[in-house]
Amino acid sequence: MATQTERLPHEPTNMQIVRKTAQAFCLDVFLMAYVILVTHKIIYEKIILGLRYPDFNWNQPMTALGIGFLMAVALFFTKFSIGKAVFGLYEDDPEKTVLKQPYTLLGFLILILTIIAGIFISQISIREFLSESGLNGARRIFTALFHPNLDIFEPALFAAIETIYMAFIATIAALPIAFILGFFAARNLMADSRFFFSIYVLIRFCLNMTRSIEPLVWAIIFSVWVGIGPFAGMLALSLHSVSSLAKLYSEQIENISDGPIEAIKATGAHPIQVVWYGVVPQIVLPYLSFTIYRWDINVRMATVIGLVGGGGIGTMLMQYQGLAKWNEVGLLVLVIAAIVWVMDYSSSKIREAIK
Repeated sequence: MATQTERLPHEPTNMQIVRKTAQAFCLDVFLMAYVILVTHKIIYEKIILGLRYPDFNWNQPMTALGIGFLMAVALFFTKFSIGKAVFGLYEDDPEKTVLKQPYTLLGFLILILTIIAGIFISQISIREFLSESGLNGARRIFTALFHPNLDIFEPALFAAIETIYMAFIATIAALPIAFILGFFAARNLMADSRFFFSIYVLIRFCLNMTRSIEPLVWAIIFSVWVGIGPFAGMLALSLHSVSSLAKLYSEQIENISDGPIEAIKATGAHPIQVVWYGVVPQIVLPYLSFTIYRWDINVRMATVIGLVGGGGIGTMLMQYQGLAKWNEVGLLVLVIAAIVWVMDYSSSKIREAIK
């Protein structure tokens, strides 16, 4: 039997309890501030929208929001803490379901407030959506879109081919860089020393930064750098593909089996030999699947970055849309849909074949 000074392996230490309690308190304070700010935002929007639509009755919604706010305050001060639930400070009770936990009501309240705030901030207006002028304009546009102009089919076809090749070259250019970075971004391979772990943190940071910026923004940057055209679009897609593929590759490496690696290390093999013979054979098929899927994504993205001068069929779409030539836009939309469908079907068949 364990004495009073002994502690079971799964029991947290006092320092861990203090740290989790502090983290739970910070989370509760953040959620409390969030509820207050969201409620204030809704009141603020109520004043503005109330002046814009004075015939709308705001009394009932605001009464409900006021009650919800008071409930949130009461729940926080009665220790119905979401922070304690998140950081595992509530005692486990197998007889309680999630809906019976003390923090569930508060979570639902915050979710409802978030939805209401999202509706207000998004300025959703059914009146504007169903207005007569808006419906007439939408009718004219969709009528033109469903009567495509076939006179531009040949240039549209060549622009579509340009888009496919642009996405293909972007994927090929990103593949070797992402393949190498994937090993350095895998935590299980880089945690042996502080030096390698520092490289891991740096590469992860760079990958997250470049991946957080959408290809559309990178296309704008490269359009200024190298000029408008498919080269700018290819560079944008390639840079974003490197960060995305490296992340997928590294996560696949982190999920491999440790048995072959430990067996090869036991023979005294060099670290490069350990990676080549212990890691690579386990990741080849997933890597191929990820790469093909990335090409599929790049084809879709290539049609979008063309809107900012990245070349391909997206540039044609931007030009005709700017001139309000909706019949031509209708043809381009059909071509884009055909490209996406063919690429999706082809990539799915290829991924099934390599499994």
